[in-house]
Amino acid sequence: MIRPRDFTRIDDFLYELPAGFRPGMRVPARFYADEALMEGLAGDRSLEQLANTATLPGVVGYALAMPDIHQGYGFPIGGVVATALPDGVISPGGVGYDINCGVRLLASRLEREAIDPHLESLASALFANCPSGVGRGGEVKLKSRELDEILEGGARWALKRGMADPEDLERTEEGGCLEGADAAKVGARARDRGQGQVGTLGAGNHFIEIDVVERLLDPDAARAIGLFPGQVVVQIHCGSRGLGHQVCTDYVQLYQKAVRRYGLELPDRELVCAPLSSPEGRDYLAAMKAAANYAFANRQVLAFHIRRSFEQVLAGKVRHFNLYQVYDIAHNMAKVETHTVGGRSMPLCVHRKGATRAFGPGAEELPEAYRGVGQPVLVPGSMGTASWILAGTEVSMARTFGSTCHGAGRTMSRHHAKKSVQGHGLRRELEERGIRVRAGSLSGLAEEAPAAYKDVDRVVAVVHGAGIARKVARLEPLAVIKG
Repeated sequence: MIRPRDFTRIDDFLYELPAGFRPGMRVPARFYADEALMEGLAGDRSLEQLANTATLPGVVGYALAMPDIHQGYGFPIGGVVATALPDGVISPGGVGYDINCGVRLLASRLEREAIDPHLESLASALFANCPSGVGRGGEVKLKSRELDEILEGGARWALKRGMADPEDLERTEEGGCLEGADAAKVGARARDRGQGQVGTLGAGNHFIEIDVVERLLDPDAARAIGLFPGQVVVQIHCGSRGLGHQVCTDYVQLYQKAVRRYGLELPDRELVCAPLSSPEGRDYLAAMKAAANYAFANRQVLAFHIRRSFEQVLAGKVRHFNLYQVYDIAHNMAKVETHTVGGRSMPLCVHRKGATRAFGPGAEELPEAYRGVGQPVLVPGSMGTASWILAGTEVSMARTFGSTCHGAGRTMSRHHAKKSVQGHGLRRELEERGIRVRAGSLSGLAEEAPAAYKDVDRVVAVVHGAGIARKVARLEPLAVIKG
């Protein structure tokens, strides 16, 4: 078992396990933390999993983890691993079961005082209009051909149907559509599960949250992004629902045979993978992109429902209630990108599992409005705590394959949280703090209690201190809608 003390501190916020620490490691394993976060890692297998990812064929540079690291399937959540094309591997465990789980931020031109009298009604309208819960379907009923359009066109499908503005797509990672997606590589069971779930929130740690911009840390970047103190904004956190989960399940099963076919020796069967150049590698990449496109469309339809809810409640009562998009980012994805390793520019497959892309200023992939300040990075906190808006940096491009943290990171399993926290007590506590809560179940609420997560302010302080993202604005919650 690899323990925190096996790592050497190489600067204020970075720890490393050398490649020679144990047989099979091809590159060092690194993670970002401070001393307090470091001590909290003794209770799970996340560091063991991080070291395991350093054994993957084709891995370059180092295997990385962010300060929100915790145990996942195969890869730790918070993990970043890049493999070299064409024969480096792609691993479903390096993406996760909720493909393109991500965050979208919508902003208003309203200040908190304008909506305070209407918060109860807004929370209820959002809960009614945005279906949530395990297996819950929504208003959008798709024919097979329409599902294909979503799988291959992502948020473009919603734009064609009047549920998106062109600016929404411009301010979504990859324009809301990953090219190269192939609906034919998505299995029948996955399609069946996704047929009725577009525009739904799901359960677990997914949420919709009305927030207020509590303070600005970088006024110039905030101005470019369109933020001001006291501003009302809305976060959406969800992914590809049952469709993405089934895509991962199907390919994990398929890859159990692929690792034997290609003679891949792995320290953990959860790391199953295939060379990117292989038929299995190409098929998973095409299916993963299709599931990611489904998630982009899902968040886009939820944004449509949120805008509708604001109009229902606020029309005729306040002016300027329309919501515009700030950005939409993924934090469970594998993408082919070009990065510099050892002074050489090369195409890499960058796995980000519970980690967020954080491209720096000047990146061509960013909307023109953000190229001067870097990519907006959306870091939601645990329920009832602060969230953050950061910006990508040149340092992230040089040191982390353009990546940073994605949230607070769990310290307690969902099972343990349900045993330790009473849902009705948590709800009362949040409401006593003025946070409106709408939830499908009290046990689901308990699973996502703040006590089950790390301190998001501490996590963000680490990535800011390490220079792999910089603080722009801090958000405080006003209303939380949970599955």
